[in-house]
Amino acid sequence: MSEDLLPPDPAPSSDVNRQLELALRERDIILGSAGLGIVYVRQRVILRCNGRYAEIFGYADASEPLGRSSVELYPDEPTFKQLGAEAYPVMASGQRYKTERLMRRRNGELFWASMTGRLIAPDDPAQGSIWIVDDITEQRQAQDALAAVTAELQLILEHSMVGIVFLRDRRVTRCNRSFELLFGYEPGELNGSSSRQWYLSDADWEAAGQRCYEPFKQGRAFEGEMLLRKKDGTPVHCEVRSKAIDVSDLSRGSIWITMDISARKNAEGALVQAKDELEHLIKKRTRQLQQTVLAMEQKVLEQQRAEAHIQRLAHFDALTGLPNRVLLAERCHQAIEIARRHGESLALVFLDLDHFKNVNDSLGHRFGDELLKTLARRLKTAVREQDTVSRLGGDEFILVLPGTDNTGAGHVAEKVMELAAQPFQIEQHELNVTPSIGIAMYPSDGSDFDALCRSADIAMYRAKQDGRNSFRFFTSLMQAEARRGLQLENSLRRALERDQLSLVYQPQVSLVSGQVIGAEALLRWRHPELGEVSPAEFIPVAESTGLIVPIGEWVMRTAVQQLKAWMAQGMAPLVMSVNLSSVQFRHNDLPGQISRILDEVALPAELLELELTEGVAMRDPQGAIAVMNDLHRRGIRLSIDDFGTGYSSLSYLKKFRVYKLKVDQSFVRDLGDDPEDRAIVSAIISMAHSLGLQTIAEGVETLEQMQFLRSQGCKEVQGYLFSRPLRAEEFPVFVAAGTRVLDEHAELWHYAI
Repeated sequence: MSEDLLPPDPAPSSDVNRQLELALRERDIILGSAGLGIVYVRQRVILRCNGRYAEIFGYADASEPLGRSSVELYPDEPTFKQLGAEAYPVMASGQRYKTERLMRRRNGELFWASMTGRLIAPDDPAQGSIWIVDDITEQRQAQDALAAVTAELQLILEHSMVGIVFLRDRRVTRCNRSFELLFGYEPGELNGSSSRQWYLSDADWEAAGQRCYEPFKQGRAFEGEMLLRKKDGTPVHCEVRSKAIDVSDLSRGSIWITMDISARKNAEGALVQAKDELEHLIKKRTRQLQQTVLAMEQKVLEQQRAEAHIQRLAHFDALTGLPNRVLLAERCHQAIEIARRHGESLALVFLDLDHFKNVNDSLGHRFGDELLKTLARRLKTAVREQDTVSRLGGDEFILVLPGTDNTGAGHVAEKVMELAAQPFQIEQHELNVTPSIGIAMYPSDGSDFDALCRSADIAMYRAKQDGRNSFRFFTSLMQAEARRGLQLENSLRRALERDQLSLVYQPQVSLVSGQVIGAEALLRWRHPELGEVSPAEFIPVAESTGLIVPIGEWVMRTAVQQLKAWMAQGMAPLVMSVNLSSVQFRHNDLPGQISRILDEVALPAELLELELTEGVAMRDPQGAIAVMNDLHRRGIRLSIDDFGTGYSSLSYLKKFRVYKLKVDQSFVRDLGDDPEDRAIVSAIISMAHSLGLQTIAEGVETLEQMQFLRSQGCKEVQGYLFSRPLRAEEFPVFVAAGTRVLDEHAELWHYAI
């Protein structure tokens, strides 16, 4: 063929020319019909090729590649040179050179090619070479796929905990390490050997052949127990499972899976022997021994039950029977891996019951547990078989939904909310609860179980912040807010020692005398990087972390020390108001702590006023009454802050040792144009007078508001109409200057008098 591709020598006669033309036509027919690409190359230049070669490399016809450099057909020049360095020493010796390489089509696409080349004249390489080329891309892809499957099978084989061996004609063609270890052989020692060596006798070997291979002929597998032997002759009980590799061609051999059950068989034998001995003794002795046997059997059963129970406790929630966090994590890891391989999404749904603690506190944990068990049963009806419903603990549940997108996750969340909204009938009580649900999606919200849990937890807390009884999908904004919260928490822990906290004082003015009669201490935080942080943002962080206790003590001490300092400078005594959070109020030693601070500063107790929100007081009314009574005995004044915004009970309010109600600024703000707010404020002031309580209104910013409050009998106010909160050094100056707004409108005082 190579000689046909060479340029013909000039013919000496017309007969020779006709023969040459005929030969050339035959050559062209052969080259055009060949299923393989054929090319003639000299000095890196393509001199001739057939149509298949042009087709393989993306040319329109066989004439288009002629005269082009063969280097263009390689991914790059180094690859071309590497092939030349490998091929030409072989071809120069007169041999064919065969290889498989990545080549490049005309459009730049890379493909796998099978290439066979030889020199036209090994003793004269300058005459060029002929190459036969075939596109084997699909073959290589199939080989790669087969290699991947083979590698996976090899991993399964090598890491299996049971022994696996392949036999053909009852000789070992392959086995894993577990099989070799089971029978005490070195790696590779069994290859090619007969299976006879792990049987106790020839008879056993023959019997096994009849017993095991007979089902193969009928297309069935074999399962059974055998007594085999190790290399050193030690007998070993094995559970054996075998199957023909190809039921239509038994000559291809079979696969055998073996597992050492000696311990189990020995235990069974020992148990049988012990039972026989005990029965023999029973016949000889007394009925008491029979009871001993029964007791032993019961002990074995109890041990088995205990082991099964321990196993279940390790993976399942003891209350609901749902998977616990350990099993949940395993299943979620598996689901994520499957989703990753198939390019699918996955949803993780985090559910927390709203105010579930109220059920336990009011009815007891028994009712709470029954509610959780009922909810668990309902949740399982809301999901598919491949989904996982688990309980983390308390009233927290997690659902893992493989192959679920945002729409599907939203449908499940809605279904869960409907199921949770149905009343729970626990004995004579009908209970109602609502869930807050957060949803995180794989892979956008996290690539592993822990990350998805964190994202779903953040989304769940957003649902609670947005009013509870709802679900929210995780967003990057939530992540940013969570990071902000963590940053605030970490910074707040060092704020006291780094002297970043300070107090400002808002004057409280008497509408009777026009004089400043008190000051409310307000906490401020200036961070060197975050700047001024709003109390509305950092106070909840302080309360949730417990930092409010040391910070509250600092506020209390600083406020009374400042009042003492003002009095030492000649300012008349006034009342210092300090806000108490719910965490502070529940602190065991609150009354004693406040008394110690007052004693340290030598400040009369009646000059300190503690402000409690009505929500704090009503969370535990009986406990609040006890604390209030203790503080009252110590001479400390108490007031209810933000009155009217919570859920106060008048039956408790009259029992609280308070002397003042503070009208919330949300009612004061629209007194000029909202008749409902005017009615509420009037009612609060009237009720306070009926109970013998004083009132103070906050957020007063206009004369119209002040006039209305005074007309209704409110005696004290505070707000920007009089002054913004002042620094410690500014406050005495304001007090000494008097109340400018009141001075400018003296006729109002005359009206009040």
